[in-house]
Amino acid sequence: MTTKFYHGNINVGDLMRALVTRFNKANLRASGVLNDGKAVVQIHSPQHSRSGGNTALGVTLIQNEDGISVTLGEQAWFGIAASLGFSALTAIKNPLNILERLDDIAQDLENLQLDDQVWKVIGEVAKATGASQELSEKFRRLECEYCGVANTIGDPDCNACGAPLGAVQPGTCPHCGFVVKKNTKKCPNCGKKIALR
Repeated sequence: MTTKFYHGNINVGDLMRALVTRFNKANLRASGVLNDGKAVVQIHSPQHSRSGGNTALGVTLIQNEDGISVTLGEQAWFGIAASLGFSALTAIKNPLNILERLDDIAQDLENLQLDDQVWKVIGEVAKATGASQELSEKFRRLECEYCGVANTIGDPDCNACGAPLGAVQPGTCPHCGFVVKKNTKKCPNCGKKIALR
């Protein structure tokens, strides 16, 4: 499962509707349920699809005080793998039979890219609403470790007591948007390396 965070004025309901609208057509079906700031979107191939193998992907959207978190579940690959395997066996028996399976192969290849397509739609909605994986203005304050006064992120010293603020400067992971402290080398959310800032 992969979780990314988007900070800013982005709404779970709007994002759910965008995903359902984008993926509820052609060889995929999508449905969503929204309840109390949390939405779940299920994207899957129809039960009796005319081409390609069966697949499914779940997307969980949770509203928080600074935006949303998006979690993509693991895509169901078994149906796609079975369909591609059948196409390979058909080609081995008689190479000309592969022509009859081109539609299935094309659909399987498109379904293999489903998670990338979902992230693309989420990115487009985030961009349209002004949300990003960077901290929003609402959270661009940090508390001095010594006196507790709020300071603007990036200030080198506390406005009240003059203590250095370098160690408490937050940022976000460039890969998933998770809020991390300065000099964090590995994101606790996605596990990817973070370049020193």
